[in-house]
Amino acid sequence: MTVAPGRFAGKRAVVTGGSSGIGRATARRFVAEGGKVALIARGRERLEQEAAEIGAPGEVLILPAD
Repeated sequence: MTVAPGRFAGKRAVVTGGSSGIGRATARRFVAEGGKVALIARGRERLEQEAAEIGAPGEVLILPAD
């Protein structure tokens, strides 16, 4: 599938399980298409690593939760 830059401009999403698997892929795609995400998962370190890889500051918010 082709990435459509700007498709989600001005949109925000909350992604649970955002540090791995489907949640990670969803968050990456959403940011790649101009959106901002809040990643939720149990491990802070994995969330921080993922946030650093997929987006600039302000595009990704991390929320460790159990």
